[in-house]
Amino acid sequence: QVQLVETGGGLVQSGGSLRLSCAASGRTYSRPYMGWYRQAPGKEREFLGIISHSGTYLRYADSVKGRFTISSDGARKMVYLQMNNLKLEDTAVYYCAAATTRSSPPDSWGQGTQVTVSS
Repeated sequence: QVQLVETGGGLVQSGGSLRLSCAASGRTYSRPYMGWYRQAPGKEREFLGIISHSGTYLRYADSVKGRFTISSDGARKMVYLQMNNLKLEDTAVYYCAAATTRSSPPDSWGQGTQVTVSS
């Protein structure tokens, strides 16, 4: 089992930046791919990107390319989501999740962290 804890959410003005962190613990070797997702009120959960613990594999959703950057620190078992030029529509609960392969759905989820973008 893998445990995930997201931190770094909060209130930020439109155009601002925020960095989210995800700390992984437990059997992280069994879930070497870490993804970021978000869910806005009344909407379905949205995939943002995925990275391997080693950082050698990285893929983004088209909707966040150029504004969001995912990185990992395998030694510390941390994954990060740097969000720049935030927009009102980025307001959501952000989750990190762990998966066994780059294409399999994640089966371990964090509790989520709220990001609110104000005008």
